[in-house]
Amino acid sequence: MSQLAHLGRCFSPGYEFMSDWHLLSTYALVLLAIGNDNTATLRQIGDAVGITERSTHRIVAELVDGGYLHVTKNGRRNVYRIEEEARLRHPLTRDIEVGALLDLLNA
Repeated sequence: MSQLAHLGRCFSPGYEFMSDWHLLSTYALVLLAIGNDNTATLRQIGDAVGITERSTHRIVAELVDGGYLHVTKNGRRNVYRIEEEARLRHPLTRDIEVGALLDLLNA
């Protein structure tokens, strides 16, 4: 099973979380989903993360504006490229690169 499919399964009905909060933000989860399949549609990314396609579109646009993500067209599809050397924004994590975080989460 692909990691993207596994993420989608985590948000499917019947999957139980231990509580109502999550350690990673939806922005991090969107980057993780894109890192697992850089040609996924916004709907597929949203389904994997557990958010609407509209929310996914907004997050992707903000990640592009923030310099974390680049989007190019390949025919009718988008192809995403994560800027792995971009640093996290919070003062406690500003020394961590996005690529290092994604590598850790995929380990």
